[in-house]
Amino acid sequence: MELRVYLAGQIHDNWRDEVKQKADEKGIQAKFVHPQENHSRSDDVGEDILGPQPNKETKDDKASAINNFRTKLLMERSDAVIIYFGENYKQWNTAMDAGIAIQAGKPTILIRDENLIHPLKELSNQATVTVETIDQAIDVLQYVYE
Repeated sequence: MELRVYLAGQIHDNWRDEVKQKADEKGIQAKFVHPQENHSRSDDVGEDILGPQPNKETKDDKASAINNFRTKLLMERSDAVIIYFGENYKQWNTAMDAGIAIQAGKPTILIRDENLIHPLKELSNQATVTVETIDQAIDVLQYVYE
């Protein structure tokens, strides 16, 4: 059985590569999908498809609509969602994706460091499983195959 897992979280470092590598090392059969990781492409996709926009707000709105379309499609087709909260970035998109996944009834694994327990307590309470490390999230996925 191959799982499709959506990786929700910031796009500024290689945490997704770490998830994929560790899953591969443990022999987990999964296809990982995620938001657009090319930040410029994500920001510019509205104008790339629809042409120049009259101002920054409209440019952001058009890009957001297309990014939300992509996220919704990929998340809806996923069997599970891993939600990663790191420490270095404001992660409004991650929180939004977490809420959408939870509301949709997707099985979720929330990864958050110990110092994020308090700010993420409501999300953690709603997630299917909450862990502190990527290794723990991979162990949860591996348990599905036992």
